[in-house]
Amino acid sequence: MPERSHRTLVKRWGGRAVGLTITAVGLYVVAPSLITMFASWPQLATVDVPWFFVLAALQAGRLVSLWWLTKLAMRPGRHEPHDAPRLGWRATATAQLAGSAAAKILPGGGATGGVIQAKILIDDGQPPKAVASGLGAIALLNNAVLFLLPILTIPALLIGPPPAEQLQLGLLVSVVLAAVIVTIGVTVLTWPRVLDVAGRGIGSVVHLMRRTVTPAGVSGGLLAQRERIADAFHGRWWRSVFAMAASRMFDYASLVAALVAFGVHARPSEVLLAFVVSQALAIVPITPGGVGFVDVGLTGMLALIGVPTETAIIATLLYRLFSFWLPIPLGAFAWAGWRIRRRGAG
Repeated sequence: MPERSHRTLVKRWGGRAVGLTITAVGLYVVAPSLITMFASWPQLATVDVPWFFVLAALQAGRLVSLWWLTKLAMRPGRHEPHDAPRLGWRATATAQLAGSAAAKILPGGGATGGVIQAKILIDDGQPPKAVASGLGAIALLNNAVLFLLPILTIPALLIGPPPAEQLQLGLLVSVVLAAVIVTIGVTVLTWPRVLDVAGRGIGSVVHLMRRTVTPAGVSGGLLAQRERIADAFHGRWWRSVFAMAASRMFDYASLVAALVAFGVHARPSEVLLAFVVSQALAIVPITPGGVGFVDVGLTGMLALIGVPTETAIIATLLYRLFSFWLPIPLGAFAWAGWRIRRRGAG
C-alpha cells in the first residue's frame, strides 16, 4: 500500500514539479530582457493619448470576435439536442476573460485556461460534451488560421507596398488578409477536395525530408480536423471563420498602431512577419502565455526589419500592455464576479 501511495504521489506531483521547474528556468532566462523592457515604461508618457484609445478599441474588437466565435461554437450541431440554454454574452465574456487570464499566469498555459473556461460555461448550463467539442473546434480553427498566416506572409512580403512611410497601410493589409483568410477557410470547409490536394502536396514535400510522413497521412489528418471544425460550426462557416480571422487581424492592427504611435517607418508586410513570429512564440509552453519569449522575439524581429532597438522595445511594451497585461486583471475581475454570483445563487 505505501508503495502504491508513493507512485500515486509521484504521478500526481512529478509532472507538475517538472512543469514548474521548466517555467522557472524560462522566466530566469528572459528576466533580464523583461526588466529592460519595463525600464522603458516612463516613455509611454510620450505617446499621444488618442493612440491609447485606438489600441483599446482594437483589442476590444479582438475580444468581441472571440466571444462571438464561442457563442457560435456553443450552438447545437447537427447531431446534438437543442434543449440546452442559449449561451449569453455575459457568460461567454466571463469564461473567455477568466480562461485567458489563467492561461497567461498559471503553469499549463492554454490547457489550464481551457479548463477554467469550460468550467464557467458548464456552470452556465451548457452541456459538458458540447463545451468540450466547441472549445476543441475553436482551438483547431485557431491553429488553422495561425498556420495559414506564415503562408500568406510570403506574398505579402513580395507584393506589399514598398514605401516605408506607409505603415498606416497595415490597417488596410489587415482587412485584406482577413478577407483572404475567410475565403480560404470557407473554401476548405465547402470543398474538402481542395484540402485533400493541398495536404497531399504538403505531405509529398515533407516526405522528402522525413520518410515516415506520407502524403496520404498528412491529407487524412487535415481532413479529420476539417471534419471536426465543419461539424461544430455547421451552417455558420462564414461567420465562424470571419470571427477567428477578425480576432487575429485586430491583434495585428494593434501592433501596427503601437508602431505608428512612435512614428515608426516600416513595411506592413515586414511587421506582419514579426507578428507571425510572435504568435508562434506565444504557443511555446515554456512560460505561461509565452511571456518573455514573445516580448524578446517580437522586439528582435522588429529590430531585424529596421526599427531602432529602443523604439522596438517601447513599441512592444505598448502593444503587449493592451494585448497581454491588461486582460489579466480583467480576467481576474471576471472570475471574481462569477464566484460571487455562484455563491449568491447557492
